[in-house]
Amino acid sequence: MCAHVYASQGKGEMENEQAQNVALRERVKELTCLYNLAQLAGRSGISLADILQGTVELLPLAWQYPEITAARIVFDGQSYVTVNFKEVGQVQSAAIVVNGEPRGHVDVVYVEETPRLYEGPFLKEERNLIDGVARQIALIIERRQAEEDRLRLQDQLRHADRLATIGQLAAGVAHELNEPLGNILGFAQLAQKQPGLPEGVIPDLAKIVATCLHARQIINSLMLFSRQMPPQKVRLNLNVVVEEAMGLLEPRCARNGIAIVRHLSPDMPEITADAPQLRQALVNLVVNAIHAMPDGGTLQVATRASGDRVVLTVQDNGIGMDEQVLKEVFVPFFTTKDVNEGTGLGLPVAHGIVTSHGGTICVESAPGQGARFDVELPVNADGKANGDQTDGVTE
Repeated sequence: MCAHVYASQGKGEMENEQAQNVALRERVKELTCLYNLAQLAGRSGISLADILQGTVELLPLAWQYPEITAARIVFDGQSYVTVNFKEVGQVQSAAIVVNGEPRGHVDVVYVEETPRLYEGPFLKEERNLIDGVARQIALIIERRQAEEDRLRLQDQLRHADRLATIGQLAAGVAHELNEPLGNILGFAQLAQKQPGLPEGVIPDLAKIVATCLHARQIINSLMLFSRQMPPQKVRLNLNVVVEEAMGLLEPRCARNGIAIVRHLSPDMPEITADAPQLRQALVNLVVNAIHAMPDGGTLQVATRASGDRVVLTVQDNGIGMDEQVLKEVFVPFFTTKDVNEGTGLGLPVAHGIVTSHGGTICVESAPGQGARFDVELPVNADGKANGDQTDGVTE
């Protein structure tokens, strides 16, 4: 009897010790996995995709049967898997929740049958581990997004400072040049009216007048960009502005072998805007598209209503822009054209006009795939509802 009791006690102690050893080994594997994950995430310059793939490779070693363990991480629809991963067998999963939003999941799979334990074939410690890994992944993503947001905000602030400085400079230059330019233009036009001019002088005076008019156009663009010419807003239909602008540009498009396709919605609400400025913005967008199609192509101009906003789209099938150009496309004086072909003010002026109307302008493009500009404008600018007064016009 005593020997039997002692033997039972000894067996119980051995089983307890074995269980403790198993728990200790699993705990060591769990901590090792989390430590390696932290080391992986801390590497300088490593991408999120490499972190997720590296994490997948770490996971099998932390489970009870690493030789038959496979893993997968799915994040925002993209899968990262070990080479032996199969969508069969016994699966343990944990959700990746980033800022309260489910974005994916972590899966650990036994590709062969194993004994049933705490959770199917998986240990309690393994449930804790996969949940911990999912939380760590979410934290890594949240930190990366916060850093990206910080860098983006810094870029926006630097851009805003640069625009403010350039705007002040542009306004000063425009004011200083306007008077002498007006004098040159006036005297040249007076000289043209003089009788008995030598034949060689007549074309020279025409060149002076044309050059002055071109320079005045640039000054007007500078004034628009620096907002020294405030918009005179009235109620208008965007389709009318589009037709007026395209009427001016159709001959130039025809000369360049560019076909114009219009998709103007017939149900456009009126908006509060400055017609000449919107026309200028559209002309600038279309001229940019013409330059992007040196061998001809198709220019699509479309309008549509979208809730409390109207949308104007200008799309070409030209040479397109790479990411670096896209980042600079609205920066004043940035241009990819030759010195005598562009001032780098067309798109920034369009951007300035749209933003002064409370709207937004965005661009999508890729090399060889053309470009698409979407301009969104509020139906009721400055929060005014129908029936309010704007510039003496009843809405």
